[in-house]
Amino acid sequence: MSGERSSFLRLKPGDALPDNLRGAVTAIGNFDGVHRGHQAVLSRALTDAAAAGRPALALTFEPHPRVLFNPAVPLFRLTPASMKARILRHLGFDGVVELAFTAEFAARSAEAFVAEILVGELGIAHAVTGFDFHFGRNREGGPAYLMEAGMRHGFEVRLVDAFRDEGAEVISSSRIRPLLEQGDVAAAAGLLGYRFTVEAEVIGGQKLGRTLGYPTANMALPTEAALAHGIYAVRFRRADGSLHDGVASFGRRPTVTSDGAPLLETYLFDFDGDLYGETCQVSFFGHLRGEEKFDGLEALVAQMDRDAAEARAVLAGARPLSALDLAVTFAPAR
Repeated sequence: MSGERSSFLRLKPGDALPDNLRGAVTAIGNFDGVHRGHQAVLSRALTDAAAAGRPALALTFEPHPRVLFNPAVPLFRLTPASMKARILRHLGFDGVVELAFTAEFAARSAEAFVAEILVGELGIAHAVTGFDFHFGRNREGGPAYLMEAGMRHGFEVRLVDAFRDEGAEVISSSRIRPLLEQGDVAAAAGLLGYRFTVEAEVIGGQKLGRTLGYPTANMALPTEAALAHGIYAVRFRRADGSLHDGVASFGRRPTVTSDGAPLLETYLFDFDGDLYGETCQVSFFGHLRGEEKFDGLEALVAQMDRDAAEARAVLAGARPLSALDLAVTFAPAR
């Protein structure tokens, strides 16, 4: 990891690029998951930026293009825009530009994307992309086109080969999603390079957990979040950056309700405080068991006691997977 930038800028659609970020080395891609494959592209951009004495910028698209092209099929976003920006800051980027991916944008030609966005709006000096990056109307622009356009417009282009894991398989978001759908957060973390993390506002609930001795911080995840229902060992980051170990349930709470919407309920160990209204993060370290329906609250509480003990053991033995994992799930915010 290059080193977190305190002056990091997240530029949303319509925001103007400040002059000090023009002429940047720019990594281009969707980067959903910011997994180890993406990190190979991003790391190359950071290295090239440092060597050239230029700022490092990431250029991405919101919403994910699949949302526009296939709206009938829900897309399980691994890293929504806010979480993606946090990870890019941890990696050491100076900023991220989120382009609005609309029907009008998708109809733009490859040459218009280069001339109007890369050159006109951003003034890039150097583009870094994956080997399979395509852009422009009907994906007409590819790596060869980008390199030729760079020669015409005066910016360099570096292409990064596909990144393979220890088993020689290409790492992709499409490999990670099914693992999370099965609850295998450990295997997903191996491909991400950090623990899978969600971010949401803490909301009010039925307060049943408090009466059972397990008060929880409740979060409603996006409806397309396809994480397996069950019990997890987690680490919880508050809005102030402080970290707390805990055990979380994600699901419909079958013991206490018959038609509940999926909810992430986290019990923070050794914590007593008000979290309502805070936007917090939950990182998943281990899947303990699937969701179950118990014969009454007494049996439920007995199992919750066992779950809490197991989660404490899992978290006590956890070690950072990488410098990024250290920043996201181990190090309190400075």
